Amino acid sequence: MKSSAIAQYTLPHQFEPLLPQSGLDALRERSRAVIEQSLRLTAAAHPDTIASLRELVREMNSYYSNRIEGQSTHPRNIGRALRRDFSDKPDVARLQRIALAHIEAERALEAGLGSGPVPLSGSFIQQAHAELYGRLAEPDRLTSDGEVIQPGQWRTHLVAVGRHEPPPPAALPAFLGRFDQVYGRMPRLEDQLIVAAAAHQRMAWIHPFVDGNGRACRLQTHAALWPLSRGLWSVSRGLARRRDEYYENLDAADAPRQGDLDGRGNLSDKALRRWCEWFIGICEDQVGFMTRMFDLDGMKTRIQALITFRAAHDKRIRPEAALPLYHLFLAGPTSRGEFQQMTGLGERTARNLLSHLIETGLVTSTGHVAPVRIAFPLDALQFLLPELYPEAATRED
Repeated sequence: MKSSAIAQYTLPHQFEPLLPQSGLDALRERSRAVIEQSLRLTAAAHPDTIASLRELVREMNSYYSNRIEGQSTHPRNIGRALRRDFSDKPDVARLQRIALAHIEAERALEAGLGSGPVPLSGSFIQQAHAELYGRLAEPDRLTSDGEVIQPGQWRTHLVAVGRHEPPPPAALPAFLGRFDQVYGRMPRLEDQLIVAAAAHQRMAWIHPFVDGNGRACRLQTHAALWPLSRGLWSVSRGLARRRDEYYENLDAADAPRQGDLDGRGNLSDKALRRWCEWFIGICEDQVGFMTRMFDLDGMKTRIQALITFRAAHDKRIRPEAALPLYHLFLAGPTSRGEFQQMTGLGERTARNLLSHLIETGLVTSTGHVAPVRIAFPLDALQFLLPELYPEAATRED
């Protein structure tokens, strides 16, 4: 006999189970493979190269998380926003400000990990919401109904999300308290993906804010997975590329228990397990993709292809740039003199080449005598990291 939906959720046991009760061995086996591959990924390049990539992924997170909400701006506009160059078109400028707020919020939340609330807690998602919306002026944080989104403020009225009616405001503390009890403890390494997946769905189920729940949930999940990802792969990218499936699976996991063989909670254990399977699959895809991108032989070939292409269209770029660029990827910051020596060119020619590489964004430096580092400008991604962020290569609207 099927369970019927409850008219109004007021007691925390009504959103149990909070973790899958069956099929855990299979989930853990898949999770272990993702975790092992993810941990190897952080050792695949120099820390400075990883730091440079992390900033690119942060921009990408902002783009994809906002795209899920139907509010994305072109990647190049995000780049301009980071330089405080905002469009004179009000709608575009607003989306730029939202994207910038997301980037800054993500960076701030990462900086606080280990010293503030644990990521999978009500306090953390409240902080995430406040970090995001507290960076926006009131006109930029209006709901579609014209209601002002108050940073970090719990919802104060009833809402409906599709077929689901989340708990009433008075019941939110009880549901968030139970959330903390289950998810707030540090899980075993092999359980981290499973716990993060289930917490993402159940926090969306609680729907604690009047708006901004999706963005806040994804910021929370990003922080929860930080010990594994170190910011090198993006759940938001995977969710955005399968946006319809994302919403369908979130919704499906709201289902009530389907008889005696479907767990012991009010909600369906099978549906929650399917959601976790799907979410882990997203992580598998993203970690696998970035692992392929970090393949050293592949990166060497892609750098050579990029330089060959640019040299054919720009006389100031020379084929001799490929080897020192690959060295920067592998070994990290290098003195200007060493970089120039690796080109094998004359002093003046090598100096001019390096200056142009800095000018075009392939190489970066903090000062005229500081070491140089590899960079990943948007217009080079189709060569260096193909398909990572394909929207960056499209024309702007």
